[in-house]
Amino acid sequence: MIRKSLIIAGFSILFSGLSVAQRKPGQKPNIVFILADDLGYGDVGVYGQKLILTPNIDKLAREGTRFTEFYAGAPVCSPSRGSILTGLNTGHATIRGNATEQGGLPGKKGKNVVYRANLTPNDYTIGNLMQDAGYNTSLVGKWHVDGYDSLATPLQRGFDKFSGWLINVPATYASTYWPDHRYVNGKLVTVEPNTNARKGYYETNICTDEALAYLKTQKDSKKPFFLMLNFNNPHSPLDVPDQAIYKNKNWPEDMKTYAAMVYYMDQSVGKIKDYLIKSGLSENTIVFFASDNGPRSEPTSQLKAVSEFFDSNGPLKGYKRDMYDGGIRIPFIAWVPFIKNAPKMSDVPGYFPDIMPTFGEIAGKTSGFKTDGASIYPVLKGVKPKTDRFLYWEFFELGFEQGVRYGWWKGVKRHHKLELYDLKTDIGETKDVAAAHPDIVKEIEDYLLTARTDSPYWTVK
Repeated sequence: MIRKSLIIAGFSILFSGLSVAQRKPGQKPNIVFILADDLGYGDVGVYGQKLILTPNIDKLAREGTRFTEFYAGAPVCSPSRGSILTGLNTGHATIRGNATEQGGLPGKKGKNVVYRANLTPNDYTIGNLMQDAGYNTSLVGKWHVDGYDSLATPLQRGFDKFSGWLINVPATYASTYWPDHRYVNGKLVTVEPNTNARKGYYETNICTDEALAYLKTQKDSKKPFFLMLNFNNPHSPLDVPDQAIYKNKNWPEDMKTYAAMVYYMDQSVGKIKDYLIKSGLSENTIVFFASDNGPRSEPTSQLKAVSEFFDSNGPLKGYKRDMYDGGIRIPFIAWVPFIKNAPKMSDVPGYFPDIMPTFGEIAGKTSGFKTDGASIYPVLKGVKPKTDRFLYWEFFELGFEQGVRYGWWKGVKRHHKLELYDLKTDIGETKDVAAAHPDIVKEIEDYLLTARTDSPYWTVK
């Protein structure tokens, strides 16, 4: 049973003074990867947000490297996370959507039966890679791949430790933000403060406390660690313990609640960073921060008005589920205290398939796995790689769509017609210039001929 008071009391010793540790030559860096859910490119202060305050994420960016041209793996959750985990884009990955078109395992979502795809035994994950590189591994929070396979938790996918929620265990759903059960290292554990429909322990705070507890166990470990911390904020439904610093704003209630959801997550990022510094772990730790896709804005969603109110997609076109940049371009930040001259900003295009080879280079394991990505670790050390490679996405939920980033060019193929945008001069993808650049259109079309393999779960129509 999880009791909030006991967990918080246990953390009081974590901040009792500053511990200083120096990085040893050849020592493998620890990695903390923090993932937000449905946080828009424009929802973060350093990316242009004017109303919602994100001081801790902003400070992470100011002290680290802010990527301006970085993309998620897909415009929705499951395939985007699967892209992080496997290093494959959605043209090659097992999971290419939240739900399958045919096949997959059935399960309940509300009153509906939904079919989902699962990673296969042949899917070598980033957890497997880090374990093979000699790392301790832990995942906290949202999993959301492996669908309804009860035997395929993070513990079977390369993570030594897992505490969070699973799509196949409804009692653990964090989408309520007040789960009364938690899946902890293979056991279903009661979250006592949330039993009997009480709201005593907020999901974001649970994740933060668990992450801090894990970091404490790693402080004196002889092995490096990899922690993947997956928050549910600010995914719908809109829910917070209180509206915090926004409660007196002259805004609609939904706007105040959404801003507070971002606030709670930002505070958690600050707590993680503060502990890394005070414990001395920061001397040998890299922290990454990202979002899994763009902000939500379906016509029937309560978040449509919210996303428009806060301009959550910033200057970008589209939202979650769109192949335009508003659906897939994300805030992405790397904080590397031990690289003193890391660039403050990078406009090198990258996307989630790059995470696995990046972690492989950091961990000293650069072979033995397939990937559609390339390491961005050299960028953090001041090396600017080639930027003319192809980045690829595909999505089926709104009819088969493909997206391609090629240098500053962006191709979006919908209804069998390729649209072309020059992101250097048109970040909002407002002017289709395909007719004026037939040579670029041909290069992209030629690439698309071999960019993907067929899937048993989704069909090109």
